Amino acid sequence: MNIDSIKNGVVIDHITAGRGMKLYRLLDLDGLGVPVAIITNAPSRKKGKKDIIKIDADITVDLDVTGYVDPGATVNIIKDGAVVEKKNPELPLTLKNVLKCKNPRCITTTEQELPHVFRLTDKEHKTYRCVYCDTKASV
Repeated sequence: MNIDSIKNGVVIDHITAGRGMKLYRLLDLDGLGVPVAIITNAPSRKKGKKDIIKIDADITVDLDVTGYVDPGATVNIIKDGAVVEKKNPELPLTLKNVLKCKNPRCITTTEQELPHVFRLTDKEHKTYRCVYCDTKASV
């Protein structure tokens, strides 16, 4: 398989195999209207297999979303065909409007203008809880 390199854009690399599509959806990459390549189960010396997302546009990638989906991923900024910046997202302490609270009694169900905010309560298990009702988010 041959996927061309990009001249200016973003490459999200070292995504744990199987998480690339989730990241694609949460970053709303289908709404960009630019070429996006998703490579799944690519060989990796470190992980065995990995996913890669290549975006052929100079955009800003939400590092909180990337860190939530896979804190081991890397975000490479490409300019004139070369990597000019490499970012290593971390597990965010709070997530805003990334997850939706599943509790039907949560205030976010009736007050729809309220943002859905979740806080990290257990870093080891990647557990997030709603700040309004303390419901655990399903990862």
